[in-house]
Amino acid sequence: MSNSSRTVPPEQLPSEDLHPPPMPVINLGHLLEPTTRSCVVEDIAKACRDLGYFQVINHGISQSIMDGAVEAASDFFKLPSEVKEEFASDDLRQPVRYDTSSKDGISMSRAFLKHYAHPLSDWVQYWPEDPAIYREHMGKFAVEIMRVALQLMKAILEGLGLGKDYQHEKFEEGLQLLSVNCYPKESESDTAIGLAPHSDYGFLTILLTSCRGLEVVDRNSNSWKVVQQLPHALHVHVGDHMEVLSNGRIKTVVHRALLNPEEERISIASINGCALHEKVSSAKELVNEQNPKKYKESSFNDFLDHLTRNMDKKHMNFLESLRI
Repeated sequence: MSNSSRTVPPEQLPSEDLHPPPMPVINLGHLLEPTTRSCVVEDIAKACRDLGYFQVINHGISQSIMDGAVEAASDFFKLPSEVKEEFASDDLRQPVRYDTSSKDGISMSRAFLKHYAHPLSDWVQYWPEDPAIYREHMGKFAVEIMRVALQLMKAILEGLGLGKDYQHEKFEEGLQLLSVNCYPKESESDTAIGLAPHSDYGFLTILLTSCRGLEVVDRNSNSWKVVQQLPHALHVHVGDHMEVLSNGRIKTVVHRALLNPEEERISIASINGCALHEKVSSAKELVNEQNPKKYKESSFNDFLDHLTRNMDKKHMNFLESLRI
């Protein structure tokens, strides 16, 4: 099972003292209407190109399904340690993996459960049976998030000029990794950082959180930006393979998690990419004399191999290893 992220050297991190404006909020309902689709595609393209992140509302996932997923996650982390540790493993290729340590170089203060989710029928059998609601509630959420991810991928590809159906089957049959995280309430003895600065593997990460704590790097001001906690909204950011596919027109986004001083925080991240063995390369339509190919091709398996080789080197950077 992957850690699904890469660490960022301290010298590349932004300042703490600037406060950039609120982030874009995209109404996904308008994406399905022919009269408004082009404007929404343009808004998504601009957010990806300029920032690498945005939030979505009117995405079609009911509040009850979102609440059910958070409840299932919270109930899992409340289980006795010996039950949770049945899923503990140092093998990154396990279909389900639980840990509380910082072997990945970025986990400062969190517990996490990571498991594959698409197609659901292939993976749900490996998920925890306890709590009893976990498979049903998290499964419903995973299916809905995959639907949203495919909608967003079509819009982003359209915004890149590749067409909404570009390699659609590869994305439809691709990988979905759920990273289910629990961050404790901050105490005087805690570091404020729950998850160190990093970027995610894959094309898109769609994130549901129970309370505030996520921060992203705002490129315009080179500062940390608190992700707003809007009702019924999901946070979206682009990953390393989106940067590769777009040949650098869209940049991956660096983010981190802070502990909340008021309450424990649950976050559920759906990391979406191509299938394990599927190679991702820069789209040939986006490569020319003025914009030569900038990245080597790679797969999710290549990423896992990279993590395994560099397990003890906290600042080894997968995306940098792909640059030509």
